[in-house]
Amino acid sequence: MTEIQLTFPDGAVKSFAAGTKPIEVAAGISKSLAKKAVSAKLNGQYVGMNDALENDGEFALITTSDDEALELLRHSASHLLAQALKRIPKFANMHFGVGPFIDNGFYYDTDNGSGNQVSIDDFAEIEAMMHKIVAEDLPIVSREISRDEALTLFKNDPYKIELINDLPADEKITIAVQGDHVELDKGGLVPSTGWVKHFKLTSVAGAYWRGKSSNPMMQRIYGIAEWKQADVDAEVKRREEAKERDHRTIGRDLDLFFTSQEVGSGLPVWLPNGATIRRQVERYIIDKELANGYQHVYTPVLSNLNLYKTSGHWDHYREDMFPPMDMGDGEFLELRPMNCPSHIMVFKHKPRSYRELPMRIAELGMMHRYEKSGALTGLSRVREMTLNDGHTFVEPEKLEEEFKSILTMMMEVYRDFDITDYRFRLSYRDPKNTEKYFDDDDMWEKSQAQLKRAMDDLNLDYFEAEGEAAFYGPKLDVQTKTALGGEETMSTIQLDFLLPERFNLTYIGADGQDNHRPVMLHRGIVGTMERFTAYLIEMYKGAFPTWLAPLQVQIIPVNVDAHGEYSRDIQQKLQAAGLRAHVETKDAKMGYLIREAQTNKIPYTLVLGDSEVDGQTVTVRKYGEDKTQTMSFEDFQNIILTDVSHYSREVND
Repeated sequence: MTEIQLTFPDGAVKSFAAGTKPIEVAAGISKSLAKKAVSAKLNGQYVGMNDALENDGEFALITTSDDEALELLRHSASHLLAQALKRIPKFANMHFGVGPFIDNGFYYDTDNGSGNQVSIDDFAEIEAMMHKIVAEDLPIVSREISRDEALTLFKNDPYKIELINDLPADEKITIAVQGDHVELDKGGLVPSTGWVKHFKLTSVAGAYWRGKSSNPMMQRIYGIAEWKQADVDAEVKRREEAKERDHRTIGRDLDLFFTSQEVGSGLPVWLPNGATIRRQVERYIIDKELANGYQHVYTPVLSNLNLYKTSGHWDHYREDMFPPMDMGDGEFLELRPMNCPSHIMVFKHKPRSYRELPMRIAELGMMHRYEKSGALTGLSRVREMTLNDGHTFVEPEKLEEEFKSILTMMMEVYRDFDITDYRFRLSYRDPKNTEKYFDDDDMWEKSQAQLKRAMDDLNLDYFEAEGEAAFYGPKLDVQTKTALGGEETMSTIQLDFLLPERFNLTYIGADGQDNHRPVMLHRGIVGTMERFTAYLIEMYKGAFPTWLAPLQVQIIPVNVDAHGEYSRDIQQKLQAAGLRAHVETKDAKMGYLIREAQTNKIPYTLVLGDSEVDGQTVTVRKYGEDKTQTMSFEDFQNIILTDVSHYSREVND
C-alpha cells in the first residue's frame, strides 16, 4: 500500500495510506476536531474534507474558529444558492458567472436570458429550496477533470465556457460536486451542504460580466451567511441601519444634492442645503490650513497634456483620465486628474531658497476622473470632485518633522468633526512588482523606514500594507470605518522623491548653491468635498452638529400676522450674529410645522406667540427632544453661539 507523509503545523510528520481523506485524519486526532474541521490545506492549496490525499506535503486543518473558515462557509453558500435556483423550474435554464464570498456575505452573478429574472419576491421560495438542500446534507467533493471534459460538462453555460477557455493550457481544472449540482471551482468549501444552515438572501443588482461595461449585464444576487442565526439577524439589523444612513436617501430627503442624466452621470448638483454644508467644511479647512502655514492658491482645472506626461500620470493613470482635447494648433489640453503638477509649477515659478522651506501650498482643487457609469454612486463616486489638496516642499533632513506636523493637524481635524473610528495604514510598494513603482530601491527602503520611525515616535498604532503605495513613494493612509460598515481612505500623506526629480525642482541651500533637491509631500486631510460630505451625512445620519447644519434655527410664529414682525426681528438678530435662521410662513397647523422641523433635523426650533412677544422671550425646542424651554433671546443666542463654536476646540482638550 502506498503511503504519504503529512507534516503538521507543529512539525510532526505522520504517515497515512494514499487516498486518506482529511476528515479521516481529523477523526484520528479527535472526534471533536472532526466535528469542527471545515476544510484542509495541503502545501497551501485547499483540499476538501471528503477529497483523497495523494501526495506528501505540509498539511493543516481549518476549523470553525479560524477566520478564513467563515469565508469558506460563504463561498459554499453561493454554490447552495446556484443549486437551489437550478431546482426551481422557472430558473432551471439559468446561466451562472462567478459566486465568491465577500465581506459580510456572498453573491452569485446569474443570467436567465429572456426567462424570469429573480426578484426579492422570489427570495422566500429560493431560501426554502436552499434549506431543503441543507437538510439533504449532500457531501461536497472536488475532483480534477480534463479541459475537454470541462467543456462538455458546461457546454450549455457560455460564462463557464469562457472561464475555461481563458485558463492557461497547463492549468489544472477542478470541479466541486454536491449531489445533482456541479461547479467549476478551485476549492475552499465546507464538507457538505448541511454545514450551511444560517443564511439570508438580501438583494439583487445589475453587474457587468467580469466588470467590463462592454460585456453583458448580469443579475447579481446577494446574501448573508454566518455560523449562527444570531449573527445573521445582527447583520440584517446592521444593514437596515445602513439603509437609514445612506447619504443618497438622506440627501434626497433633506434636499442636499441630486444627480441627473440630463446633467450627466457622476456630476452631482449641490442644492442650497448641501452647498451650505460644503461651504462650512471648506471655510473650516481653509482657516485650519492658513493657521498651519499653508498658502492657498487657485490653479486651472485643465492643463497642457505634457504636464501629465512629465509627472507620469499619463503613463500610470491614463485609463482614469478623460480624453485630451485637441486645440488644433498642436496643443492638447487635459482635464486634470491630480493637482500636484499644478502646485509643482507654483513652486517652480521662481527661484526658491531654503529659508522659504517648508513651502506649504494648498487648494480646493477641482479634478476629473473617468469613472465607469456602473461605479458611480451619489457623492461618494463621481466624475468631478474637489480635493482638499496640499503639497509641501521640504528639505530632506526635515522630512520627518513635516510629516509629524501634517499628521498632528489631521488628527485635530478628525477631533473637530467627531471622527473617531479610524486606523492608520503604512502603504509600501510591492517589491515583486517593480514595473508599477519608481525604480529606486534605496529610496524606497529609506523613505519607508522614515515613515515607520515617525509613527513610532508619535506612539501611534498602525498596520503595514505592501502594494498600496503610490507609484512615486510610500504613504500613510487613514482608513475610516464608514457608517455603512465599509472602510475607505479618508486622508493621506505621501512621500515623493520622484516628481521633484522629473520636474527638476531645486532650491538655493545655505551654501548658496541652487542644486538642492526638495522632497515633496502630498497630503489630503478630508479628501474630496464630495466623498467627505457623503461620509458626514451618513455618520451624522443627517442630524448635523449645529455649526454644520444647513439651517440652524427654524422660527415658527403662532400667527404670522400677529407674531411675524417679532419673528423677523429675531431672525435678523440671529443672522447678524452669523447664524442661519428662517421664519416659517407656511399656512399649516402648529403641530405639523414643529414635526416638519424635527423631520428636517433642524437643531433649534423657536415658537413665538403672544407671551413671547409680550415678554420679549423665545420658546426653544432642540432637535431630538420633546421638552421646550422659554428664555430670553439673549440667553438663547449665547447657547447657540457656544454650540456652533464646537469645532474651534483644541485637539488636546
